[in-house]
Amino acid sequence: MTGTTGKKVLALSGGVGGAKLALGLSKVLAPEQLTIVANTGDDFEHLGLSICPDLDSVMYALSGVNDTVRGWGVSGESWQCLESLGRLGAETWFQLGDRDLATHLQRSFLLGQGLTLSEVTTALCSALGIAANLLPMSDQPVRTEVITDAGTLPFQTYFVREQCQPRVSSFHFSGVESAPPSPGFLAMLQDPALALVVICPSNPFVSVDPILSLPGVRAALEQSAAAVVAVSPIVGGRALKGPAAKMLQELGKDSSATAVAAHYAGLADAFVLDQSDATLIPGIRALGMDVLCLQTVMHSLEDKVGLAQALLDALLPNTVNAGLVV
Repeated sequence: MTGTTGKKVLALSGGVGGAKLALGLSKVLAPEQLTIVANTGDDFEHLGLSICPDLDSVMYALSGVNDTVRGWGVSGESWQCLESLGRLGAETWFQLGDRDLATHLQRSFLLGQGLTLSEVTTALCSALGIAANLLPMSDQPVRTEVITDAGTLPFQTYFVREQCQPRVSSFHFSGVESAPPSPGFLAMLQDPALALVVICPSNPFVSVDPILSLPGVRAALEQSAAAVVAVSPIVGGRALKGPAAKMLQELGKDSSATAVAAHYAGLADAFVLDQSDATLIPGIRALGMDVLCLQTVMHSLEDKVGLAQALLDALLPNTVNAGLVV
């Protein structure tokens, strides 16, 4: 890529889907140009350990140890500890593989030593040889609660134990009012070299909204000179991963890229949808956004790098309201 020297990119990511584009961006940008901020609303404490599913999905993808078949966790995983826990009567609905368990043990130990989550994440990334700057959205705990017809459920209970079966009516981010952006995240929001903010193809309600709900984040993005682009996690009316399409329907919205674009209207300057959804372009333009129609389904590393490169070629050095052409 040319013409981006000195410009910086901020990527906002959830788990598996966001991690794919984050990896692509890391392959076409220098480490000092890219900061990835991961959602921590999915975090929870389990068996005495601090579990950060979205941070870990991004971290494992960046380090090349992620399981691309399952879509989550570490490749070459084994489950002996989980099997032993089950024999001892422990809860085993949240599957902790043996290799994955090492991450949670080290994170919990370092947090117990007084390090912040940002410091712990930096240490883990360094140990895994990750050059890109990966940060939690906040060092203070935020916990996503899903309001359903089965009651208010912690996110992992809804997502993993209940397999997303309860009908969703709304969401609550417990603790978000007192959770400032992590220092590195705040510094990026204030960096005059920030040229592009990429909202990765993650669930808008439970992966991206927790980040945007942190004090001052949405206002900072709205006021920033950087272009904000959102990539649709919905292709052909279906979610590529996770319950986003189901949530859209249960919230009384269409399961479409247009509905996702409407969710980001007023914040995103541009919206990226898949080539298979090209007929939706006029409706999304009517929301006041520029539109990029690209190949967004990322199966291979080439797909991830290709989407990242296409985004950067189109949006840098362009700035806000640059009049992108499809």
